[in-house]
Amino acid sequence: MPTTPPQGDERDAHAGRVRHTPRAATGHRPLPAGTEVDAHRHDEHQIVYAGRGVLSVTTDAGSWIAPGNRALWIPAGTVHEHRAYGDTEIHLVGLPLEDNPLSLDRPAVIGVGPLLRELILAYTEGPADPTAERLRLRAVLLDRLRRSDEQPLHVPTARDPRLAAVCAVLRDDPADPRTLAQLGAESGVSDRTLTRLCRAELGMSFPQWRTQVRLHHALRMLAEGASVSTVARHCGWASSSAFIDVFRRAFGHTPGAHRTRFPL
Repeated sequence: MPTTPPQGDERDAHAGRVRHTPRAATGHRPLPAGTEVDAHRHDEHQIVYAGRGVLSVTTDAGSWIAPGNRALWIPAGTVHEHRAYGDTEIHLVGLPLEDNPLSLDRPAVIGVGPLLRELILAYTEGPADPTAERLRLRAVLLDRLRRSDEQPLHVPTARDPRLAAVCAVLRDDPADPRTLAQLGAESGVSDRTLTRLCRAELGMSFPQWRTQVRLHHALRMLAEGASVSTVARHCGWASSSAFIDVFRRAFGHTPGAHRTRFPL
């Protein structure tokens, strides 16, 4: 599986150490389908936007995923990994510590409207020279970022081994129809205990977490060219229409329109 070439002050990721790139890059580059960017961190904040394809970011706290009308916010110091689904074009905006237009100290998915999209594309494709025009473009970009809303596209990671075992089943097979009580019964954990752990560790109910897992899988499969009916079936929806309804409520458009609006 392809990976991006090492950059910056590098450490041996295979030995469990994290690559350190002090500056968060600004620019754009293609990522072929399946490209993985190994664990690394920056000393600056970064906005990551997939102008084409779908991109995920994973930390020890969970995973976030961004289609074409969303972007990823990665705060300074966060150890993270990326993966591209479908042929992806990423646009990167590095921001110094004093520029935190979102006032967030954790990763997040944020909304990207038409104007913000064009600002990101223009800023990341232009020369890096700090011309007066580029500084004005950056100022408008930061203003639009301040108006961006955080989007609920986070799949938190469970730490308690009892809940983590249940979550692993759904990550491997999001179509598994069993309830939390049924999944817990196999390992001798009560429904009440697992429900409490969901709220404490995931910050949401088990059905909400399951929906997030299914949406993550759905975006990945759509980016890889799967049909709507295939995605619905493999991700656990009872019908294509049920999948389309959930997808529309989450992203504001249907899975079919998703390919038209954000070519993969």
